[in-house]
Amino acid sequence: MILPIDPFLPRIVETVRRHRAAVVTAAPGAGKTTRVPPALAVDGPVIVLQPRRVAARSLAKRIALERNWTIGREVGWHVRFERQFGSQTQVLFATEGILTARLQQDPLLSDFTTIVVDEFHERSIHADLGLALARQARRARQDLRLVVMSATLDANAVATYLDGCPIVEVPGTLHPLDVRYMPEASFPEAVDVCMRANDGQILCFLPGAAEIARAGRDLRTAWNRSGDPPAEIAELHGSLDGAAQDRAIETTTARRVILATNIAETSLTVPGVRAVVDAGLQKVARYDPDRAVDSLVTERIPQDAADQRAGRAARIGPGLVVRLWSESDRLRRHREPEIHRVDLSGALLDVIAWGGDPHSFEWFESPSSDRIAAGLDLLDRLGAIAGGRLTDRGERIRRVPLHPRLSVILLAAAGAREAALACAVLSERQFHAASPSATRPTTTSDLLSAIEPERELPPHVRSVADVLQRLAGGTKQSIDERSFRRALLDGYPDRVARRRAPGTPRVLLASGHGAVVGPESGVRDSEFLLALDVTAGKRGEGSEARIRMASAIDREWLEPTATRVECQYDAAADAVRAASRDYYEAILLSERAVAPDPDESRRLIAEAYRARPLNAEDEQLMRRLRFARIDIDLHTIVDRASEGCRSVREISLARGLSADEQRKLDRLAPPTIGVPSGRAARLEYQDDGSVVAAVKLQELFGLADTPRIGPKRTAIVMSLLAPNGRPVQTTRDLRSFWQRTYPEVRKELRGRYPKHPWPEDPWTAPPTARTARRGVK
Repeated sequence: MILPIDPFLPRIVETVRRHRAAVVTAAPGAGKTTRVPPALAVDGPVIVLQPRRVAARSLAKRIALERNWTIGREVGWHVRFERQFGSQTQVLFATEGILTARLQQDPLLSDFTTIVVDEFHERSIHADLGLALARQARRARQDLRLVVMSATLDANAVATYLDGCPIVEVPGTLHPLDVRYMPEASFPEAVDVCMRANDGQILCFLPGAAEIARAGRDLRTAWNRSGDPPAEIAELHGSLDGAAQDRAIETTTARRVILATNIAETSLTVPGVRAVVDAGLQKVARYDPDRAVDSLVTERIPQDAADQRAGRAARIGPGLVVRLWSESDRLRRHREPEIHRVDLSGALLDVIAWGGDPHSFEWFESPSSDRIAAGLDLLDRLGAIAGGRLTDRGERIRRVPLHPRLSVILLAAAGAREAALACAVLSERQFHAASPSATRPTTTSDLLSAIEPERELPPHVRSVADVLQRLAGGTKQSIDERSFRRALLDGYPDRVARRRAPGTPRVLLASGHGAVVGPESGVRDSEFLLALDVTAGKRGEGSEARIRMASAIDREWLEPTATRVECQYDAAADAVRAASRDYYEAILLSERAVAPDPDESRRLIAEAYRARPLNAEDEQLMRRLRFARIDIDLHTIVDRASEGCRSVREISLARGLSADEQRKLDRLAPPTIGVPSGRAARLEYQDDGSVVAAVKLQELFGLADTPRIGPKRTAIVMSLLAPNGRPVQTTRDLRSFWQRTYPEVRKELRGRYPKHPWPEDPWTAPPTARTARRGVK
């Protein structure tokens, strides 16, 4: 069969020979993955970096069929825990971690002439790392060639990264495609539309294994109502073993509905597909820096992924794609690279093992410094690095093809069977949390329950466990429940949680954030636990993560990461209490009462004082200071006044003034002022800067001029009181009052208060605070 890529093969081969690097872009179905590597292999062995295991196996078989090659001889694959190749292999398909491991062992990749990075647009973290290491190898080895291929890719950016290498663009020849948007249709209804449109296979894209299982049930239920099933149903996702994946994509005369994740978007060819049903969703791993975990979240796919999916329907003839969203919906253009959204610890360990510095490593796109710091911190906690260098333990961790956490668990358990099974279940994504509506039996470890009994686990999980045991050099055949849980803590030291109260599902994570143990977890009684599987909470203030899988922790296993003496003000007792507290990150382990530090005690008392409203006396003091223009703020005065105090009620702001400040204050803003009667009248300082003296009218006889005080010689507001203490007049001008207003006041009040003096001439009358003598008018 002639494919669109074929006429371009001589040009691609010549470009790679001349420039030792090239970027090849080709539309879906052009045949780049099966035709370019064999064409390049005429100059020497080719290793092809392929993102998915099922695609690596499928592509190798396709090339073997096309060229009459033998699997394991001329063409083969090397994926995690599985290899089919030999010394004569000319084209080797390898998944991403395999290429990285080979480049670590042999930085020049001496066994190969050409490295092909395929489907680079998927931008997995391992693809970015593999490309960066391959680029370094090409620079160090003058005969090593590097080719990057993709259907949807910013070719210019990659070419620039590869020192300005040439770009070869290959057009595709897709057949006409009928795109229908059916946002209101159910999944069975969408499949039915495709069944009636043509007689080809139907490829359905769903976000994950759980959604695939549910869609399969819905489809069978719908078909059972109408009679015999019109097609077979096949599943295709990463949780399946290789044999099951291969069965889903094998050529068959029977009509099929293939329910797949985005595993079927690109290189993987599903034969006979003429229709696609696209839910428009995908499961994406995202690192939550606050909770320090990767969470799988369901998101809308980007436009390039939607185009890739649709293209699967138009490779062999006119096709149909049914999209279960509205045509008016706007998708983002490109997918987000993993390097910007997932935990980097595994990739950073590879960089360090290779001999690089993660901070200065020449990535295609560099992750943020915060993300690098978080990854290095985890590696340090796992004991994989120290001082930025690989430790002996880190070397052992790196040799096990697992995430560093899982490698630590396996090694901590000395390769015991239970640990190997647990790591296989997690690495192969075979843990299925119970439905939130189901009641899981109480357990000390959800993960331990998930691997018991072993015979019920999928065969390939048990096979992976066998390999892991051998890699770990395990001699123990079994491990007790407590040792198993202890090994889990070694791998997840940052995922410790403590219940906020006995029996509650709410916990505090070591990161300081809250979470809820979901009903799908059977760990119900343990105060301390590991959050092994955490999903992000709903967005919005107060949202908390959900723990679907947990494992109990014995308290004595937790060594404090910090011990702090902490003081706090007890408002009820009006006293400062202190305790020495042991913490595991943000989690309180224990505490004991101690004497508070005097300085800290004074600070807290002062803080508590400032937090409450000022009493009238202290409010007057602050107003006097402002009136006198004495430059001292409340914070400073309270700090001074709290010296030696053991409670808030002992604080008096006046103690916070120095002797000089007090003298200046009394001079410029005195608390009282003398009046003609000989008495001292209290001055009330107001917020607006005015000063009021409330004085009985008779005490001011003979006083013509209003008293003035302060830096501006401000006239005091005289509140003139009747004998009953109520104000009869307010004035800043006493002279005017005596001349104009007093006669009217005298006329009105002398009959009401006959025992008090009301002279006609207030200028010469003796001031007094007493009643009038008999006969005095």
